[in-house]
Amino acid sequence: MSRAQDIEFTVQIWKEGNQFVAHAMPLDIMSSGKTPEEARRALDEAVHLFLVTASDMGTLEEVLQDAGYEFSEGRWVSPFWVAIERHSAVVGV
Repeated sequence: MSRAQDIEFTVQIWKEGNQFVAHAMPLDIMSSGKTPEEARRALDEAVHLFLVTASDMGTLEEVLQDAGYEFSEGRWVSPFWVAIERHSAVVGV
């Protein structure tokens, strides 16, 4: 039996049409809902199921390393985000 692990992740939420989309970085898992809170809850459930499945399959360590996590002092540490920025590009000049 494995011991419980707390794995942090950063979440971005934005609106697309009449839905809110939540994205778990750096795990690259997304979910949506009619409100930001509904999208957060759906995302938390999706991430939990993804990580439990990876653990059950014996691939959790590989998945986390591929996503940029590092194992330090007995816990998985997520990548340190330097910035989350909004940029634009001109098209059709």
